[in-house]
Formats: sequence, structure tokens, C-alpha cells
Amino acid sequence: MKTVIPVEGNDVLAAVRGFLKQLLERGGVEAVLAPMVTPAGAVTPALVSDAAALDAVDPLAPVMGLNAARVVGPVSIREPRGRIAVVLRPCEMRALVELVKLQQASLNDLVTVVIDCTGTYSVPDYDALRANGGVDRAALMAAMATGDLVPQDGFTFRDACEMCEKPHAVGADVMLELFGADLSAGIPVTLPDEMAQALGLSAAEGSGTRVQVVDKVVAARTKVRDARFAEIRQQMDAEGIEGVFASCVRCHNCMTTCPICYCKTCLFKSPIFDHEPIQFMNWARRKGAYRLPADTMLFHLTRLNHMVLSCIGCGVCSDACPADLPVARVFRAVGQQTQAVFEYEPGRDVTEPLPLITFTENEWTSVGEER
Repeated sequence: MKTVIPVEGNDVLAAVRGFLKQLLERGGVEAVLAPMVTPAGAVTPALVSDAAALDAVDPLAPVMGLNAARVVGPVSIREPRGRIAVVLRPCEMRALVELVKLQQASLNDLVTVVIDCTGTYSVPDYDALRANGGVDRAALMAAMATGDLVPQDGFTFRDACEMCEKPHAVGADVMLELFGADLSAGIPVTLPDEMAQALGLSAAEGSGTRVQVVDKVVAARTKVRDARFAEIRQQMDAEGIEGVFASCVRCHNCMTTCPICYCKTCLFKSPIFDHEPIQFMNWARRKGAYRLPADTMLFHLTRLNHMVLSCIGCGVCSDACPADLPVARVFRAVGQQTQAVFEYEPGRDVTEPLPLITFTENEWTSVGEER
């Protein structure tokens, strides 16, 4: 059903919080997992069971320090568990879909709530904005109506957001559709009929031009994406991938923050890479010089091999890199080509099988294998 959440006094955040309270009190969920503002002002995912505490959640805060799909897995994968509403950005929803396919999360007993994304700032930039008067929420919401999304003066959106061609809510149980909406008249929402009935919401069409505005935002961001993919491919052609990642310190931050890297027993956290001192000496003698830390390229190539088909482009890997490496650009650019080979789009459909665990008879004939 399509309906509208009333907005009083142009306070869109208060309306979203009120809707989440209704979900908790009347929508059949026991808790809400949503971004919460801590007393220090940081925004972090929290599991909220007290409706009063929802006054501190802020799903519209334009900051992303963590892909929340990473914390949905632990609260959903095994029974017993509660029935939880999880509030996600579109890229987080896509990551959750991939984790479900990888059997690292479950949609059973989950109500997925996805909100159109304005774009986000890095955590340091968001903190700087807060210290200098805060985010201009009114301007940000007004921009959602027109699609003219620009960061505040002196700041930039995260690289991944600037080239995100899927910023709109799709595929969730509940979708808050901000793009193109006249938010003074209410927030357009799509949700199941039975949930709308439980919440006392009746069918209504939101005002606005959603399709046109979404197309406008997607076109602009796709243009940025294509330009940045061309840049990183040119750099990889000139320097090789080892040149692009030459400054890697093998801290594993990109792996730790990536929502798709899920292995409980990781090769790179095992003793196999605790080489004996003499081994380093042998390599140095044989080659004349041996780069340290060791095995950095093996680390990145293994990660590419493991998860590039499921990379949803959230960009938290680049944000976490102390060497400021373009990890996300490399993975997205390589992923675009790899995903095209398999005609696979990560996060598109939870029923769409993962290519690497799907057997298709004669699938390699196109590259020369005999039938």
C-alpha cells in the first residue's frame, strides 16, 4: 500500500521518529535497529526496545561510519531472536541481501525499512559540520524534492555517495520515498497492507515527481561514476594494481569494515602469515629487496576474488584506509566488469542465486571450452 506519514511543522525527522514509534508499539516488532545519536553526538547503530529512546534515533543524519548490514547479521542469523525493524540506507539493504544469500543474516523476523539516501559525509567531516553549526537539514530535505543534492560549502560527500547510482529505496518491506516528495504534505511510504492497517494508515498518494527526480539523481551520479571508473582503470593500466595499492600497510581495516567480508576463520588472521625471520632474509637475499609489510597484494587479490561479485559499493573500505587508498574505486570498477560477465547485480533480489555457487551446463563454451 502507498500511504503518507504526516509531517508537522516541516519536521521530517520527528515524523520518521513517530513512525518508528508506531512500528514498535503497534507494528508487531519488539525492537528497532536504527542510527542513534549518542550523548557525545556520534551516530551509531543501536537496537532500541524503549519507544521513548527512539527520540534519539536519526536515520536522516547524513553520515555513514559503518554499513549497518554488518550488525544486522548477528541479531538475525540464529534463533531464538526477536522480531526487529531494521532501518537502512539503500546500500545497506543491498549488502543485507547479499549476506542473506551467503547465509550470514536472515530476513525471517525482520522488517526492513529503507529510506531514500541524501548522500553522506565521512565521520570526520560530519563532526566538523556539527562543530560549525550543524547540517542544514532544511536545505538537504528541500534538495531531495528537486534532486539537486550538493554538500554544504567547504565539504564533500563521501566518494562512494558521489558515484552511487542506486540512492533510492527499493526491495524493502517499508520504503520511505523522499525523492521528489513535497515533504510539507507528508512522507510518501510504501508498506504492506496489514502493517498499514495496524498503524492506522489509509491509502494515499504522495505529491511529487519521484520518478523524474530519481532519474535525475541517478543520471548525475552515473556520470560521476563512469568518470571515476575511467580514472582508476587508467591508473591500474599505467601502474598495475600493485602500484595503486603500493602504500598499503596491511592493517586489514578495509576487510574489517566491509559488510561482505564475513569469514569467521580468515586466512589473513591466521598464523600462516606469521613468517619466520629467516624467511624474510631469504626473500631479501633472493630479490635484493623485499617490500614490507609482506603479502599486501595477496591480501587485496584474495579479497577481490572472494567478494567482488557481491560488492555493493558502500565505500566504507576506503573510508577506513589510513593510507587513503582508493580501495572502493578499484573494487567497484573491477566489480562492474565481473558482475557484467555473470549478468549479476548484487543486492537486486534475494532469490537471485550467487554466480559462484551456481552450476550452469556449458557455461564456459563462450570462452572456448568444448561441450
